[in-house]
Amino acid sequence: MTSWMDSYRSKICTARQAVAVIASGQRVFLTGNCSVPKTVLGALVERAPKLHDVEIVQVLTVGDASYVHPGMEKHLRVNTLFISDNVREAVNEGRADFTPCPLSEIPGLFRSGRLPIDVALIHVSPPDEHGFCSFGVEVGVTKTAAQSAKIVIAEVNERMPRTLGDSFIHFSKLDYIVPVDYKLPELVMGKATPLQEAIGRHIAALIPDGATLQMGIGGIPDGVLRHLRDKKDLGIHTELFSDGVVELVEAGIITNEKKTLHPGKIVAGFLLGTQRLYDFAHDNPIVELHPSEYVNDPFVIAQNDNMVAINSAIEVDLTGQVCADSIGSRFYSGVGGQLDFIRGAARSKGGKPIIALPSTAKSNSRIVAQLKPGAGVTTTRNDVHYVVTEYGVADLYGRTIRQRVRALIDIAHPDFREELERAAHELRYL
Repeated sequence: MTSWMDSYRSKICTARQAVAVIASGQRVFLTGNCSVPKTVLGALVERAPKLHDVEIVQVLTVGDASYVHPGMEKHLRVNTLFISDNVREAVNEGRADFTPCPLSEIPGLFRSGRLPIDVALIHVSPPDEHGFCSFGVEVGVTKTAAQSAKIVIAEVNERMPRTLGDSFIHFSKLDYIVPVDYKLPELVMGKATPLQEAIGRHIAALIPDGATLQMGIGGIPDGVLRHLRDKKDLGIHTELFSDGVVELVEAGIITNEKKTLHPGKIVAGFLLGTQRLYDFAHDNPIVELHPSEYVNDPFVIAQNDNMVAINSAIEVDLTGQVCADSIGSRFYSGVGGQLDFIRGAARSKGGKPIIALPSTAKSNSRIVAQLKPGAGVTTTRNDVHYVVTEYGVADLYGRTIRQRVRALIDIAHPDFREELERAAHELRYL
Protein backbone atom coordinates (compact mmCIF):
# COMPACT_ATOMS: atom_id res chain seq x y z
CA MET A 1 0.00 0.00 0.00
CA THR A 2 2.89 2.37 0.81
CA SER A 3 4.44 2.04 -2.66
CA TRP A 4 0.96 2.43 -4.18
CA MET A 5 0.36 5.69 -2.31
CA ASP A 6 3.84 6.97 -3.10
CA SER A 7 3.19 6.50 -6.81
CA TYR A 8 -0.18 8.25 -6.46
CA ARG A 9 1.29 11.20 -4.58
CA SER A 10 4.04 11.61 -7.17
CA LYS A 11 1.37 12.53 -9.75
CA ILE A 12 -0.27 15.25 -7.63
CA CYS A 13 0.16 18.81 -8.90
CA THR A 14 -1.67 22.12 -9.18
CA ALA A 15 -4.12 22.85 -11.99
CA ARG A 16 -1.65 25.37 -13.47
CA GLN A 17 1.13 22.79 -13.48
CA ALA A 18 -1.15 20.22 -15.12
CA VAL A 19 -2.35 22.40 -18.01
CA ALA A 20 1.21 23.57 -18.71
CA VAL A 21 1.58 20.30 -20.64
CA ILE A 22 -1.08 21.42 -23.18
CA ALA A 23 0.53 22.78 -26.35
CA SER A 24 -0.71 24.74 -29.35
CA GLY A 25 -2.28 22.62 -32.08
CA GLN A 26 -3.43 19.86 -29.75
CA ARG A 27 -6.89 18.35 -29.40
CA VAL A 28 -8.17 18.34 -25.82
CA PHE A 29 -11.18 16.34 -24.61
CA LEU A 30 -13.30 18.04 -21.95
CA THR A 31 -15.56 15.82 -19.84
CA GLY A 32 -19.03 17.26 -19.52
CA ASN A 33 -22.52 17.24 -18.04
CA CYS A 34 -22.30 17.88 -14.28
CA SER A 35 -18.72 16.58 -14.30
CA VAL A 36 -16.92 19.56 -15.91
CA PRO A 37 -13.52 19.84 -14.15
CA LYS A 38 -13.88 23.54 -13.38
CA THR A 39 -10.56 24.05 -11.57
CA VAL A 40 -8.50 22.59 -14.40
CA LEU A 41 -10.67 24.27 -17.02
CA GLY A 42 -10.18 27.62 -15.26
CA ALA A 43 -6.42 27.13 -15.36
CA LEU A 44 -6.60 26.32 -19.08
CA VAL A 45 -8.61 29.50 -19.76
CA GLU A 46 -5.95 31.45 -17.84
CA ARG A 47 -3.22 29.85 -19.97
CA ALA A 48 -5.17 30.31 -23.23
CA PRO A 49 -3.51 33.59 -24.37
CA LYS A 50 -0.23 31.66 -24.65
CA LEU A 51 -1.83 29.06 -26.92
CA HIS A 52 -3.28 28.93 -30.43
CA ASP A 53 -5.27 26.35 -32.41
CA VAL A 54 -6.15 24.19 -29.42
CA GLU A 55 -9.34 22.25 -30.18
CA ILE A 56 -11.64 21.50 -27.25
CA VAL A 57 -13.75 18.42 -28.03
CA GLN A 58 -16.82 18.05 -25.83
CA VAL A 59 -20.43 16.88 -25.76
CA LEU A 60 -22.79 18.59 -23.28
CA THR A 61 -21.33 20.83 -20.57
CA VAL A 62 -23.04 22.43 -17.57
CA GLY A 63 -21.84 25.66 -16.00
CA ASP A 64 -19.58 28.56 -16.89
CA ALA A 65 -18.37 28.69 -20.48
CA SER A 66 -15.78 31.45 -20.44
CA TYR A 67 -13.69 29.24 -22.72
CA VAL A 68 -16.08 30.12 -25.58
CA HIS A 69 -16.28 33.85 -24.98
CA PRO A 70 -15.74 36.03 -28.10
CA GLY A 71 -12.07 36.16 -29.01
CA MET A 72 -11.23 32.95 -27.19
CA GLU A 73 -11.56 30.96 -30.44
CA LYS A 74 -8.13 32.24 -31.49
CA HIS A 75 -6.69 30.20 -28.65
CA LEU A 76 -9.24 27.53 -27.70
CA ARG A 77 -11.79 26.57 -30.35
CA VAL A 78 -14.64 24.35 -29.23
CA ASN A 79 -15.75 21.40 -31.34
CA THR A 80 -18.95 20.15 -29.70
CA LEU A 81 -20.75 16.93 -30.60
CA PHE A 82 -23.95 18.14 -28.90
CA ILE A 83 -24.86 21.79 -28.51
CA SER A 84 -25.61 22.80 -24.93
CA ASP A 85 -27.06 26.24 -24.19
CA ASN A 86 -23.72 27.63 -22.98
CA VAL A 87 -22.05 27.13 -26.40
CA ARG A 88 -25.07 27.59 -28.70
CA GLU A 89 -24.39 31.24 -29.45
CA ALA A 90 -20.73 30.55 -30.24
CA VAL A 91 -21.69 27.75 -32.67
CA ASN A 92 -24.26 29.86 -34.49
CA GLU A 93 -21.90 32.83 -34.71
CA GLY A 94 -19.18 30.63 -36.23
CA ARG A 95 -16.84 30.90 -33.24
CA ALA A 96 -17.23 27.22 -32.36
CA ASP A 97 -17.72 24.07 -34.39
CA PHE A 98 -20.43 21.40 -34.29
CA THR A 99 -19.89 17.78 -35.33
CA PRO A 100 -23.16 15.84 -35.80
CA CYS A 101 -22.92 12.25 -34.51
CA PRO A 102 -25.22 9.82 -32.64
CA LEU A 103 -24.19 9.43 -29.02
CA SER A 104 -23.57 5.70 -29.51
CA GLU A 105 -20.89 6.45 -32.10
CA ILE A 106 -19.03 9.33 -30.42
CA PRO A 107 -16.65 7.13 -28.39
CA GLY A 108 -15.73 5.30 -31.59
CA LEU A 109 -14.47 8.57 -33.08
CA PHE A 110 -11.86 8.68 -30.31
CA ARG A 111 -10.97 4.99 -30.30
CA SER A 112 -10.66 4.71 -34.09
CA GLY A 113 -8.35 7.71 -34.37
CA ARG A 114 -10.76 9.73 -36.50
CA LEU A 115 -10.70 12.27 -33.66
CA PRO A 116 -7.46 11.40 -31.88
CA ILE A 117 -7.19 12.90 -28.37
CA ASP A 118 -3.92 14.42 -27.20
CA VAL A 119 -5.07 15.38 -23.71
CA ALA A 120 -8.18 14.34 -21.76
CA LEU A 121 -9.46 16.53 -18.91
CA ILE A 122 -11.51 14.30 -16.61
CA HIS A 123 -13.14 14.45 -13.15
CA VAL A 124 -13.14 11.38 -10.91
CA SER A 125 -13.68 10.11 -7.37
CA PRO A 126 -10.75 9.36 -5.03
CA PRO A 127 -9.20 5.93 -5.58
CA ASP A 128 -10.47 2.92 -3.65
CA GLU A 129 -8.16 0.54 -1.78
CA HIS A 130 -7.21 -1.06 -5.11
CA GLY A 131 -6.30 2.25 -6.76
CA PHE A 132 -9.39 2.56 -8.97
CA CYS A 133 -11.14 5.93 -9.40
CA SER A 134 -14.77 6.11 -10.51
CA PHE A 135 -15.82 8.44 -13.32
CA GLY A 136 -18.79 9.27 -11.10
CA VAL A 137 -21.70 11.11 -12.73
CA GLU A 138 -20.33 10.95 -16.32
CA VAL A 139 -19.09 7.69 -17.76
CA GLY A 140 -20.78 7.93 -21.18
CA VAL A 141 -18.19 9.31 -23.57
CA THR A 142 -15.51 10.11 -20.99
CA LYS A 143 -14.19 6.64 -20.24
CA THR A 144 -13.35 5.88 -23.87
CA ALA A 145 -11.87 9.37 -24.38
CA ALA A 146 -9.59 8.87 -21.36
CA GLN A 147 -8.55 5.43 -22.58
CA SER A 148 -7.72 6.89 -26.00
CA ALA A 149 -5.85 10.02 -24.89
CA LYS A 150 -2.07 10.32 -24.88
CA ILE A 151 -2.16 12.34 -21.64
CA VAL A 152 -4.83 12.27 -18.90
CA ILE A 153 -5.29 15.16 -16.47
CA ALA A 154 -7.71 14.25 -13.66
CA GLU A 155 -9.40 16.32 -11.03
CA VAL A 156 -9.89 14.02 -8.06
CA ASN A 157 -12.85 15.29 -6.09
CA GLU A 158 -13.80 14.08 -2.62
CA ARG A 159 -17.43 14.87 -3.47
CA MET A 160 -17.64 12.90 -6.70
CA PRO A 161 -19.91 9.89 -6.09
CA ARG A 162 -18.39 6.47 -6.64
CA THR A 163 -20.72 5.01 -9.25
CA LEU A 164 -20.51 1.34 -10.16
CA GLY A 165 -20.61 -0.53 -13.47
CA ASP A 166 -18.04 -0.16 -16.24
CA SER A 167 -17.06 3.12 -14.63
CA PHE A 168 -13.50 2.91 -13.34
CA ILE A 169 -10.00 4.02 -14.27
CA HIS A 170 -6.86 2.97 -12.37
CA PHE A 171 -4.79 5.81 -10.97
CA SER A 172 -1.77 4.50 -12.89
CA LYS A 173 -3.51 5.64 -16.10
CA LEU A 174 -3.63 9.23 -14.80
CA ASP A 175 -0.65 11.39 -15.73
CA TYR A 176 -1.50 14.46 -13.63
CA ILE A 177 -3.71 14.47 -10.54
CA VAL A 178 -5.28 17.71 -9.28
CA PRO A 179 -6.98 17.24 -5.89
CA VAL A 180 -10.16 19.35 -5.50
CA ASP A 181 -13.05 19.53 -3.05
CA TYR A 182 -16.19 21.26 -4.35
CA LYS A 183 -19.85 20.40 -4.81
CA LEU A 184 -20.93 19.23 -8.24
CA PRO A 185 -23.34 21.45 -10.20
CA GLU A 186 -26.99 20.61 -9.65
CA LEU A 187 -29.92 20.67 -12.07
CA VAL A 188 -33.15 21.02 -10.13
CA MET A 189 -36.28 19.41 -11.55
CA GLY A 190 -38.95 22.00 -12.20
CA LYS A 191 -42.60 21.25 -11.62
CA ALA A 192 -44.24 20.03 -14.81
CA THR A 193 -46.79 22.44 -16.29
CA PRO A 194 -50.41 21.35 -16.84
CA LEU A 195 -49.57 20.97 -20.55
CA GLN A 196 -46.57 18.75 -19.79
CA GLU A 197 -48.69 16.78 -17.32
CA ALA A 198 -51.24 16.18 -20.10
CA ILE A 199 -48.52 14.89 -22.44
CA GLY A 200 -47.16 12.74 -19.62
CA ARG A 201 -50.61 11.25 -19.00
CA HIS A 202 -50.93 10.18 -22.67
CA ILE A 203 -47.44 8.63 -22.64
CA ALA A 204 -48.02 6.84 -19.35
CA ALA A 205 -51.06 5.15 -20.90
CA LEU A 206 -48.72 3.56 -23.47
CA ILE A 207 -46.40 2.11 -20.81
CA PRO A 208 -47.23 -1.43 -19.62
CA ASP A 209 -46.22 -2.95 -16.28
CA GLY A 210 -42.72 -4.41 -16.52
CA ALA A 211 -41.58 -1.97 -19.24
CA THR A 212 -38.02 -0.67 -19.43
CA LEU A 213 -37.82 3.09 -19.91
CA GLN A 214 -35.53 5.61 -21.53
CA MET A 215 -36.22 9.26 -20.89
CA GLY A 216 -34.26 12.43 -20.41
CA ILE A 217 -34.62 15.42 -18.12
CA GLY A 218 -37.18 18.19 -18.39
CA GLY A 219 -40.86 18.96 -18.07
CA ILE A 220 -42.20 16.18 -20.30
CA PRO A 221 -40.17 13.33 -18.69
CA ASP A 222 -41.14 14.73 -15.29
CA GLY A 223 -44.77 14.76 -16.42
CA VAL A 224 -44.47 11.11 -17.43
CA LEU A 225 -42.87 10.07 -14.14
CA ARG A 226 -45.69 11.68 -12.17
CA HIS A 227 -48.21 9.46 -13.96
CA LEU A 228 -46.47 6.15 -13.32
CA ARG A 229 -47.56 5.70 -9.72
CA ASP A 230 -49.97 2.89 -10.61
CA LYS A 231 -47.38 0.91 -12.61
CA LYS A 232 -45.46 -2.14 -11.42
CA ASP A 233 -41.93 -3.44 -11.89
CA LEU A 234 -40.65 -0.77 -14.26
CA GLY A 235 -37.00 -0.76 -15.30
CA ILE A 236 -34.50 1.80 -16.56
CA HIS A 237 -32.05 1.59 -19.48
CA THR A 238 -31.28 5.15 -20.52
CA GLU A 239 -28.49 7.49 -21.53
CA LEU A 240 -29.24 9.64 -18.44
CA PHE A 241 -31.57 9.81 -15.48
CA SER A 242 -32.46 12.36 -12.84
CA ASP A 243 -34.13 12.74 -9.44
CA GLY A 244 -37.57 11.60 -10.64
CA VAL A 245 -36.24 8.06 -11.09
CA VAL A 246 -35.03 8.05 -7.47
CA GLU A 247 -38.55 8.87 -6.28
CA LEU A 248 -40.02 5.92 -8.20
CA VAL A 249 -37.33 3.55 -6.92
CA GLU A 250 -38.09 4.59 -3.35
CA ALA A 251 -41.82 4.16 -4.04
CA GLY A 252 -41.22 0.57 -5.24
CA ILE A 253 -42.43 1.31 -8.78
CA ILE A 254 -39.04 0.99 -10.45
CA THR A 255 -37.67 -2.40 -9.41
CA ASN A 256 -35.86 -3.43 -12.63
CA GLU A 257 -36.90 -7.01 -11.82
CA LYS A 258 -38.66 -7.62 -15.16
CA LYS A 259 -35.79 -6.41 -17.32
CA THR A 260 -34.52 -8.96 -19.81
CA LEU A 261 -31.08 -7.30 -19.89
CA HIS A 262 -29.32 -6.43 -16.62
CA PRO A 263 -32.28 -7.43 -14.44
CA GLY A 264 -32.28 -5.63 -11.11
CA LYS A 265 -30.09 -2.81 -12.41
CA ILE A 266 -30.61 0.78 -13.56
CA VAL A 267 -28.31 1.14 -16.57
CA ALA A 268 -27.25 4.60 -17.78
CA GLY A 269 -24.37 6.60 -19.22
CA PHE A 270 -24.52 9.68 -17.00
CA LEU A 271 -26.51 11.50 -14.32
CA LEU A 272 -28.06 14.98 -14.32
CA GLY A 273 -29.75 16.16 -11.17
CA THR A 274 -29.28 17.29 -7.59
CA GLN A 275 -27.21 16.18 -4.61
CA ARG A 276 -30.03 13.81 -3.72
CA LEU A 277 -29.38 11.93 -6.98
CA TYR A 278 -25.61 11.88 -6.40
CA ASP A 279 -26.09 10.53 -2.87
CA PHE A 280 -28.47 7.86 -4.19
CA ALA A 281 -25.99 6.73 -6.87
CA HIS A 282 -22.94 6.65 -4.58
CA ASP A 283 -21.78 3.05 -4.14
CA ASN A 284 -25.34 1.87 -4.90
CA PRO A 285 -25.29 -1.60 -6.49
CA ILE A 286 -28.66 -0.97 -8.19
CA VAL A 287 -27.01 1.71 -10.40
CA GLU A 288 -24.60 0.78 -13.19
CA LEU A 289 -23.06 3.39 -15.46
CA HIS A 290 -21.51 2.25 -18.74
CA PRO A 291 -19.89 3.91 -21.78
CA SER A 292 -22.25 5.26 -24.44
CA GLU A 293 -21.10 2.82 -27.09
CA TYR A 294 -22.78 0.16 -24.93
CA VAL A 295 -25.74 1.97 -23.33
CA ASN A 296 -26.81 3.62 -26.60
CA ASP A 297 -26.11 0.72 -28.96
CA PRO A 298 -29.49 0.04 -30.63
CA PHE A 299 -28.72 -3.69 -30.68
CA VAL A 300 -28.12 -3.62 -26.91
CA ILE A 301 -31.22 -1.48 -26.30
CA ALA A 302 -33.35 -3.91 -28.32
CA GLN A 303 -32.45 -6.75 -25.91
CA ASN A 304 -34.74 -5.10 -23.36
CA ASP A 305 -38.25 -6.44 -23.94
CA ASN A 306 -41.02 -3.81 -23.74
CA MET A 307 -38.48 -1.01 -24.22
CA VAL A 308 -40.22 2.38 -24.18
CA ALA A 309 -38.10 5.26 -25.52
CA ILE A 310 -39.38 8.79 -24.90
CA ASN A 311 -37.72 11.62 -26.83
CA SER A 312 -38.61 15.21 -27.66
CA ALA A 313 -38.81 17.26 -30.86
CA ILE A 314 -38.84 20.84 -32.03
CA GLU A 315 -41.27 20.14 -34.86
CA VAL A 316 -42.82 17.21 -36.73
CA ASP A 317 -44.11 17.45 -40.30
CA LEU A 318 -47.26 15.83 -41.61
CA THR A 319 -45.35 12.88 -43.08
CA GLY A 320 -43.72 12.10 -39.70
CA GLN A 321 -40.29 13.66 -40.18
CA VAL A 322 -38.92 14.73 -36.79
CA CYS A 323 -36.64 17.72 -36.31
CA ALA A 324 -35.03 17.85 -32.86
CA ASP A 325 -31.63 19.45 -33.42
CA SER A 326 -32.22 22.77 -35.18
CA ILE A 327 -34.67 25.62 -35.64
CA GLY A 328 -34.57 25.93 -39.40
CA SER A 329 -30.90 26.28 -40.29
CA ARG A 330 -29.98 27.51 -36.79
CA PHE A 331 -28.33 24.69 -34.86
CA TYR A 332 -29.94 24.07 -31.48
CA SER A 333 -28.74 20.78 -29.95
CA GLY A 334 -27.84 17.55 -31.72
CA VAL A 335 -29.08 14.04 -32.38
CA GLY A 336 -27.87 12.90 -28.95
CA GLY A 337 -29.30 9.48 -28.23
CA GLN A 338 -32.67 9.96 -29.91
CA LEU A 339 -32.04 7.85 -32.99
CA ASP A 340 -30.19 5.19 -30.97
CA PHE A 341 -33.18 4.67 -28.68
CA ILE A 342 -35.88 5.12 -31.33
CA ARG A 343 -34.30 2.34 -33.37
CA GLY A 344 -33.49 0.19 -30.36
CA ALA A 345 -37.03 0.41 -28.99
CA ALA A 346 -38.46 -0.32 -32.44
CA ARG A 347 -36.57 -3.61 -32.49
CA SER A 348 -37.46 -4.53 -28.92
CA LYS A 349 -40.10 -7.21 -28.35
CA GLY A 350 -43.15 -5.13 -27.38
CA GLY A 351 -41.11 -1.93 -27.68
CA LYS A 352 -42.56 1.55 -28.21
CA PRO A 353 -40.52 4.46 -29.64
CA ILE A 354 -42.24 7.74 -28.71
CA ILE A 355 -41.68 11.33 -29.85
CA ALA A 356 -43.32 13.84 -27.50
CA LEU A 357 -43.79 17.59 -27.92
CA PRO A 358 -46.21 20.40 -27.04
CA SER A 359 -48.54 21.23 -29.92
CA THR A 360 -47.40 24.88 -30.03
CA ALA A 361 -44.40 27.10 -29.30
CA LYS A 362 -44.70 30.89 -29.19
CA SER A 363 -48.16 30.72 -30.76
CA ASN A 364 -46.88 28.63 -33.69
CA SER A 365 -47.85 25.04 -34.42
CA ARG A 366 -45.15 22.44 -33.86
CA ILE A 367 -47.03 20.00 -36.07
CA VAL A 368 -46.21 21.54 -39.44
CA ALA A 369 -47.01 20.88 -43.09
CA GLN A 370 -43.30 20.99 -43.93
CA LEU A 371 -40.20 21.40 -41.81
CA LYS A 372 -38.57 24.83 -41.87
CA PRO A 373 -35.99 25.34 -44.65
CA GLY A 374 -32.66 24.03 -43.42
CA ALA A 375 -34.17 22.00 -40.55
CA GLY A 376 -32.37 18.78 -39.74
CA VAL A 377 -34.25 15.47 -39.86
CA THR A 378 -33.27 13.80 -36.59
CA THR A 379 -35.66 10.84 -36.85
CA THR A 380 -36.80 9.95 -40.35
CA ARG A 381 -40.42 9.28 -41.22
CA ASN A 382 -39.33 5.68 -41.80
CA ASP A 383 -38.34 5.33 -38.13
CA VAL A 384 -41.16 7.18 -36.38
CA HIS A 385 -43.84 5.19 -34.53
CA TYR A 386 -45.72 7.26 -31.93
CA VAL A 387 -46.04 11.05 -31.77
CA VAL A 388 -47.66 12.51 -28.64
CA THR A 389 -48.90 16.03 -27.83
CA GLU A 390 -51.26 17.23 -25.10
CA TYR A 391 -54.11 16.43 -27.52
CA GLY A 392 -53.37 12.73 -27.79
CA VAL A 393 -51.35 10.00 -29.49
CA ALA A 394 -50.73 9.56 -33.23
CA ASP A 395 -49.69 5.99 -34.10
CA LEU A 396 -47.90 6.38 -37.44
CA TYR A 397 -46.13 3.08 -37.87
CA GLY A 398 -47.20 1.18 -40.96
CA ARG A 399 -49.56 4.00 -41.92
CA THR A 400 -49.89 5.65 -45.32
CA ILE A 401 -49.06 9.33 -45.74
CA ARG A 402 -52.78 10.07 -45.90
CA GLN A 403 -53.38 8.20 -42.64
CA ARG A 404 -50.41 9.91 -40.98
CA VAL A 405 -51.65 13.34 -42.00
CA ARG A 406 -55.07 12.67 -40.46
CA ALA A 407 -53.53 11.31 -37.24
CA LEU A 408 -51.12 14.23 -36.83
CA ILE A 409 -53.75 16.89 -37.57
CA ASP A 410 -55.88 15.27 -34.85
CA ILE A 411 -53.18 15.91 -32.22
CA ALA A 412 -52.25 19.40 -33.48
CA HIS A 413 -53.56 22.44 -31.63
CA PRO A 414 -57.20 23.07 -32.71
CA ASP A 415 -56.31 26.61 -33.87
CA PHE A 416 -54.06 25.17 -36.59
CA ARG A 417 -55.96 22.10 -37.77
CA GLU A 418 -57.86 23.81 -40.57
CA GLU A 419 -54.67 25.45 -41.86
CA LEU A 420 -52.81 22.13 -41.75
CA GLU A 421 -55.60 20.35 -43.61
CA ARG A 422 -55.57 23.01 -46.31
CA ALA A 423 -51.79 22.68 -46.69
CA ALA A 424 -52.10 18.88 -46.85
CA HIS A 425 -54.52 19.18 -49.77
CA GLU A 426 -52.17 21.61 -51.55
CA LEU A 427 -49.30 19.12 -51.08
CA ARG A 428 -51.54 16.30 -52.43
CA TYR A 429 -51.19 14.38 -49.15
CA LEU A 430 -55.00 14.25 -48.91
